[in-house]
Amino acid sequence: MYLTKKQIAIMAVTAGVAVANVYYSQPILTAIATTFHIAPEQSGLISVLSQIGYGAGLFFLTPIGDMIERKKLILYLQAGLTISLLIMALATHLWLLYASSFLIGVFSVVAQVILPMAASLVTDNKGKVVSLIFTGILAGILLARVFSGLVAGWLGWQYVYGISAGLVLGTAILMQTDFSTVPNRFSGNYPDLLKSTITQLGRFPLLRRTALTGMLAFGTFSAFWVVLTFHLSGPDFRYSASQIGLFGLLAAASALIAPLFGKLADKGSSFRSLLFSTGITLFSILLLMQFDQSVAAIWVAVILLDIGVQATQVTNIAVIYTLDHTANSRINTVYMTSYFIGGALGAYAAILCYEWGGWQLATTFMGILGVLAAVNVVLTKRYYSPQVAV
Repeated sequence: MYLTKKQIAIMAVTAGVAVANVYYSQPILTAIATTFHIAPEQSGLISVLSQIGYGAGLFFLTPIGDMIERKKLILYLQAGLTISLLIMALATHLWLLYASSFLIGVFSVVAQVILPMAASLVTDNKGKVVSLIFTGILAGILLARVFSGLVAGWLGWQYVYGISAGLVLGTAILMQTDFSTVPNRFSGNYPDLLKSTITQLGRFPLLRRTALTGMLAFGTFSAFWVVLTFHLSGPDFRYSASQIGLFGLLAAASALIAPLFGKLADKGSSFRSLLFSTGITLFSILLLMQFDQSVAAIWVAVILLDIGVQATQVTNIAVIYTLDHTANSRINTVYMTSYFIGGALGAYAAILCYEWGGWQLATTFMGILGVLAAVNVVLTKRYYSPQVAV
């Protein structure tokens, strides 16, 4: 089986548009706080709830891709996402804002149904194809901050979510392209499917280790982007939402190199790629700690941090899709649920660190996560060989 370039492009765009919704709030937290007359730290819960919702959607919804036609599941998720975005745009009460943020996270898992779908539709160069889809996801994550910052600055933050609802609807139409059908791999009921999903974690030592690396890496990533908004909008810089959003353009370099790491994974160079990526991440955090008042240093750190974290992600995804092609959705669910739990916990802990000790304590926390990720990669070296269930 294979995918055409057009189909890969459609899948990449759809995945990017969907996942971007989890990140729109980050550069506009201060603007939202002003509208609802709450402290900036309270608005930070919007980002946390979106990521918690994403984790819930990953665990409870994405495994269904191993039971029913994935294109049908994607359509249902896009419908739910469109409605949730419209509720967010029209919210007038804080509880409704929080609830819609959570639901946006739940239904944004469209991207995590598309990834295993792509892996199941190709027989050769899985790492390359998956990395191309993931490039779309990276572009969505990184450009989300630019988009939301600019739109909020020009029209107001509510328009960010209203426009996004239209984009999701447009990609839902594009996804009706004729994709090959993959025979359903799981014939049990839904409870059995969830049980089987948890079982995947016990089958493969490499999946367990990879999930931990991803959790720590994305915890670092989420912690950085949440507290960066507070740091840049604070008294030292006083940047607007649109100015903060432009920092996402600097991070776009990581999306451009994602296919390179997918190819390295196809060639069996996963361990070296992960050593490189976790090393870059640690170096970027050191820059943030030492040069917190330097805009140039923050620019460099943004680029390096995103390259490091996203290279880790691309490599890990390429690796886990070699474990058992009949359980791609469930394996992806295990990995990505761990990944976004790490993101939610990292963001929440970073907000607390910023409240208690400012930028220095928050970056120290990021550094600890980065060190743990690098150590785990070193300890995982012996598992980078053909995997068998245990």
